[in-house]
Amino acid sequence: MAVSPSSAAPPTVLSVDLGRTSTKTCVSRHPDRVVLIPANVAHLTVEQVRRGGFESLATDPLVDIWLEFQGNGYAIGQLAADFGANLGVGQSKVEDALVKVLACVGYFNLSGKISVVLGLPYLSQEQFDREKEQITSLLRSPHVMSYRGEFVTVEIERVWVMPEGFGSLIWSEAQDKKASSPDFPNLSIAVVDIGHQTTDFLMVDRFRFSRGASKSEPFAMSQFYEQVAAQIQGADSQSLSLIEAVHRPDGERFFRPRGTSKPANLDDFLPSLRKNFARELSDLLVAWLPERVTDVVVSGGGGEFFWNDFRPLLKDARLKGHLAKPSRQANALGQYIYGEAQIVALKSKLSATAQ
Repeated sequence: MAVSPSSAAPPTVLSVDLGRTSTKTCVSRHPDRVVLIPANVAHLTVEQVRRGGFESLATDPLVDIWLEFQGNGYAIGQLAADFGANLGVGQSKVEDALVKVLACVGYFNLSGKISVVLGLPYLSQEQFDREKEQITSLLRSPHVMSYRGEFVTVEIERVWVMPEGFGSLIWSEAQDKKASSPDFPNLSIAVVDIGHQTTDFLMVDRFRFSRGASKSEPFAMSQFYEQVAAQIQGADSQSLSLIEAVHRPDGERFFRPRGTSKPANLDDFLPSLRKNFARELSDLLVAWLPERVTDVVVSGGGGEFFWNDFRPLLKDARLKGHLAKPSRQANALGQYIYGEAQIVALKSKLSATAQ
């Protein structure tokens, strides 16, 4: 359930998980208030986006997100897909990141000074540092835009960037503890975040991120969607409708490509594809897995999708598996908690200095 923009109190922290299927964003630690915006971005003229101005602002913004910024027009999400924009698989996540963040700002009706927390793939230390610097310099400053015809001014004061997947561990640790709950701060953990464009393998030793042992692999759900699309004549692996069909329950996975009259039943081939793909992911994990790891936290949209196939493979390796819940939203929620903690720490430091 998406939170209504008008009902959310103006926060100081905006969490943005730049997923390649969808941007997951939140302004609180409530799982049911994480908003998923399809990752499509269409670059349009100002005249093109302004043609949506006749529509009532009471319509669901998730299917009608458009904005004007620095003399350019942009459609985001489902509207962008309608204009023919794809998910941008293969692009750097820095590309269009500012537009996506501004779309989140507009959706939550934010203004004034805010802080932003987001994540980037950890393909290498050099690339992570470079993209972190790029995205920070893009975001940090005052921004003026027109969101769905409404004038908005926002100043992004602080930007925190963490490796993708780390937020899922923070979220898992923040849950109510039971006697059987893992003590993450005292364990050697592998975080496996199965996203659309990358699968992120993070080594976290007693909550210390191990830079030398962590990496992101460009093998993830996009390859799985390509395998699914190859089974259906005329299917596009970046189709939002195809991706939605893949994640429906058994018996409801039907997809009709444009130009065909009869939908394909994905259940005819999806179970075998999923089992084989889970085995490939497991082989990648085992090849990477540091020897000291005892527990594996699985997250991301692919984490939940492959969990039933992935869990027995972890058990065979004598590893304790934990699924971050909710899997798709966990990273954004953990990022928010991190940002919230940073704000509290900054206020305490300023208070101590003032005294």
